Amino acid sequence: MEKTRVAKVEDVTLARRGEQVVGTLHLTPHHIIFSHIPPQPVSTQAQGAVVRPRELWITYPIISFCTYRPTPAVSRQPSSIRLRCRDFTFVCFYFTAESRARDVYESIKSWTCKIGRVDRLYAFSFQPPTPERELDGWGLYDVRKELARQGVGRDGCGWRISQINSDYGFSPTYPALFAVPNNISDNTINYAGKYRSRARIPVLTYLHPVNNCSITRSSQPLVGFRGNRSIQDEKLLAAIFATTRSERPLANFTPPNLESESSSSTQGEPPCSQTLSEITDAEELEDKLLASVEEPEDRPHIYGAQQHNLIVDARPTVNALAMQAVGLGSENMDNYKFATKAYLGIDNIHVMRNSLNMVVDALKDSDLTPLGPNRDQLTKSGWLKHISGILEGASLIARQVALQHSHVLIHCSDGWDRTSQLSALSQICLDPYYRTMEGFMVLVEKDWLSFGHMFRQRAGHLNSEKWFQIENERIGGDSGRGSSETSGAGKALENAFLSAKGFFNRENTSRDSLGETDAETGEYESDNPGSKKFSPTPRTVVAEKEITNPKETSPVFHQFLDATYQMLYQYPTRFEFNERFLRRLLYHLYSCQYGTFVFNSEKERVNMKAKERTRSVWDYFIARKEQFLNPKYDPNIDDNQRGKERLVFPQIDEVRWWSQAFGRTDVEMNGGHLTGAFQASSLEESGTERAPVVTGVQTANQSLDVGVTGNQTPLPTNRLSVVTSGISSLSFSTGKEKTRGIKQVGVEMQ
Repeated sequence: MEKTRVAKVEDVTLARRGEQVVGTLHLTPHHIIFSHIPPQPVSTQAQGAVVRPRELWITYPIISFCTYRPTPAVSRQPSSIRLRCRDFTFVCFYFTAESRARDVYESIKSWTCKIGRVDRLYAFSFQPPTPERELDGWGLYDVRKELARQGVGRDGCGWRISQINSDYGFSPTYPALFAVPNNISDNTINYAGKYRSRARIPVLTYLHPVNNCSITRSSQPLVGFRGNRSIQDEKLLAAIFATTRSERPLANFTPPNLESESSSSTQGEPPCSQTLSEITDAEELEDKLLASVEEPEDRPHIYGAQQHNLIVDARPTVNALAMQAVGLGSENMDNYKFATKAYLGIDNIHVMRNSLNMVVDALKDSDLTPLGPNRDQLTKSGWLKHISGILEGASLIARQVALQHSHVLIHCSDGWDRTSQLSALSQICLDPYYRTMEGFMVLVEKDWLSFGHMFRQRAGHLNSEKWFQIENERIGGDSGRGSSETSGAGKALENAFLSAKGFFNRENTSRDSLGETDAETGEYESDNPGSKKFSPTPRTVVAEKEITNPKETSPVFHQFLDATYQMLYQYPTRFEFNERFLRRLLYHLYSCQYGTFVFNSEKERVNMKAKERTRSVWDYFIARKEQFLNPKYDPNIDDNQRGKERLVFPQIDEVRWWSQAFGRTDVEMNGGHLTGAFQASSLEESGTERAPVVTGVQTANQSLDVGVTGNQTPLPTNRLSVVTSGISSLSFSTGKEKTRGIKQVGVEMQ
């Protein structure tokens, strides 16, 4: 690594929120440190009291944008460096000498962009303070212990722990241990893995302790335009949805020629097409499989007619359809007649990144001026719309499990962005344990760390030279900025095709490592519409060095914390931790001080010996637990007393700006006395649509799609209850819609 050009600069002026102080700037291998002596009252000076300097510490990975402005030739304005940080700290440094300013700029750029490898991040050299040294946050989460807490292993639960991935050979991005139905063998799992992107098959993440219904998660299936299918995948999902029945009809049912299938199949070919070609009577096999799942009329129903198992595709319908053109897609419900599928319409990482960029644009001048943010720009960003859509999707999942006594499978594309958001948030709604500090830590470990999330790419830990510029001329540019203002079907289709990264004109083995392509981004090779060819955006690697691809960054985990804050604000007595806990967790997502968020998968943490070489972020919180406790917390649960029920559901009309996370006051972001409902209605006034809870409901016999067909049926006012009943009866009432510009839902019969 290159050495710094300058380590210390005196007489540097720091501008922040319109105020300026003079101090000393220090550049260390991992931090920018600005220290200054605060002005003291005359009385304090007379007493001769020792004044401790104040310090501002900025870690290099937390820098999201850096601009160097040399002294203009015709001006006496000093040279300056402006920093925008991912924790929404905005500062400007002024220098008395231009040469010193340039040296500082080049040093910051060098330390930030030329880290090159994850093991050069601060986490690998950080030495914890005394309170943390005796702690071991890495031992907080134990998969067997957590599954046992949920009920896996007890008599009649219907689940077992599989070790097929103990060496991470089955799916490098999945945990070593995961739970599957008792009656599904590892051989079936092995074949089912060939049908899901990166072998991320449907596995258990949450088991409801009362009704034994489950939340499972996976990646998208490899359906493709040829309509590929996998009997093993169908059998696995049918078994999952049958785990609540007193008798398990799939326990002794094995499709012929599947368990003993020859291992000579070509890995590059769609496995299901080969499987079906070897079955002499596929129609008879399908009839047997489906008949084994259907309940006979004279058989008692444990949960009556309430149970309506659901497959949740988090993506907009158009995105899922576009993925079929590149060999992926969404389940053909003709093959999953025992379930209903709902598309939630949650936008992909590019839309979310653009939305946050617009929020940043509304705040970016806060280093130079004390003025509040641009409220119009905040509204146009659509940030609250996206948070509302995520929360509403999580609420739907939680209601299906708790109130409809049903099973839910969640997936998006690769199953580690929107899937993690929905899975974790729905469990917060369902289980009071995850609303405690320990439980929330376990939830993050389970649904984000163990099941894999591209923390390094999404958070931009290894940075990029594209985020450094001189004289306001962006080096390389960021094509994502500003594009969020573009709307319409063309933009939706473009984002859908961007979601197909790495799978066009390339053999999809379904077991790629998480560090390669992520099926979320991509770009066209030519601007000529007649010769456009979609190609994967490769992982940017030079020898052993790695840098961030700006198109892979996105505030996915930030949105999860924001959505959690919304529920904490709405239910202040139901959470053991406070808002500061969430804010500090957001900061440490980017600080790279701890090893928790610098890896993309459980396998990476094992291979890099993270537990031995780095500290867990939970050490920080456990050592200071009293700072993060909520004094209003009431741990008592009583479903018969209002306000103490086990379940909590987010109030979508009360979604508001998480002002402190953005470094602003509540008055600046939310208008003080104005409520979250005003924020929702302001979307209406600005012409910004709120995201519907679903953009389509599909079964083997009927599908409801938004903006796909010409037939339009208005969505009634009480959307969530209607969606639930719509999933049950597969029909929507046609009452007059009058609220919040909700997208209409068209009805199309297959």
